[in-house]
Amino acid sequence: MTLQYELESTDGRARAGRMVSPRGEIPTPVFMPVGTRAAVKMLDTADLERLGPPIVLGNTYHLMERPGSDRIAAAGGLHRFMGWDGHMLTDSGGYQIFSLSPKITEEGARFKSVYDGSHVDLSPERSVQVQEDLGADIAMVLDVCPALPGTRDEILAACEITARWAERSKAAHTRPDQAQFGIVQGGVDPELRVHSARQITGIGFDGYAVGGLSVGESRADMIPALDAATGELPNDKPRYFMGLGDPVGLVEAVAHGIDMFDCVLPTRLARHGTALTSQGRLNLSAARYAADDGPIDPGFSTPETARYSRSYLRHLFNTNEQTGGRILTLHNLAWLADLTHRMREAILAGTFSTLRTEIWDIWAPDDPRPF
Repeated sequence: MTLQYELESTDGRARAGRMVSPRGEIPTPVFMPVGTRAAVKMLDTADLERLGPPIVLGNTYHLMERPGSDRIAAAGGLHRFMGWDGHMLTDSGGYQIFSLSPKITEEGARFKSVYDGSHVDLSPERSVQVQEDLGADIAMVLDVCPALPGTRDEILAACEITARWAERSKAAHTRPDQAQFGIVQGGVDPELRVHSARQITGIGFDGYAVGGLSVGESRADMIPALDAATGELPNDKPRYFMGLGDPVGLVEAVAHGIDMFDCVLPTRLARHGTALTSQGRLNLSAARYAADDGPIDPGFSTPETARYSRSYLRHLFNTNEQTGGRILTLHNLAWLADLTHRMREAILAGTFSTLRTEIWDIWAPDDPRPF
């Protein structure tokens, strides 16, 4: 095993820890920027080095298609290909199974390429091979993410094939320098979440992910399912919530024992003119900011973006200058990194409940709270 998890402190079920690999340390909780095609949209690797995320996510399916995992392997692996010395995690391609109307069989999944319409066949073994070619520090097993809402039988069937694929993925995994994470499914049914978690932990992986949530279900449905899943995960392994990026979702997931996150939300919002701030979301393309010379967020600044005013950002978006999206991408990723750091510090200090309430008060003041 190449990845160790060290639990430093808890506050309720919230955890502060660190993952340790031959590449270095990853303090947790941690948010991973999404570098789908070996690049975070609007940014280059030097930007990432200035922002300082300890880990970035790459997309197995897209890199398999373009430029091809064999090409990246020939270039020395994903780190060398994109000039990044930090940690990399690659997903398995499972989200494409969810999003591209696939045909699922025991052998694997078949779906149409988003690039040329050709058929793509992805088996658990093929996903493992691609990720070994890419050389990520953490690789995910291939899973089946059922569409919600679904019947109990449909969700159970997805759990069962996910477990069988996980066993095959573990058997196919050969790189001793690459950790492998299993994925828990189960929809929004707490009983099925427990069932799936016991199946996947019984196989045994270096870490565990909760998949198939934050895909359109309500927060009221998400939280009990998450709670059921994390209650079955071992304390000495990292826990990853796949595809979660809104501040309330993040703080609630941490409150239920999650360590890692990824999501395209902060970068997508940035490209459309929306900033994450201590006051909530701000749509800086709105006319009311045309003469606002204040900073993007009076409560938070970063050296990369502190010089820019709301008025300037509004001008950039109003004139379709891509620089606006770049500046807000830098800001949003730095803001989320700061939020996860604040959560970590609050857990260490025993004040996590205060921060949790603060985030709800700003981002979802009128929503029912699970605490």
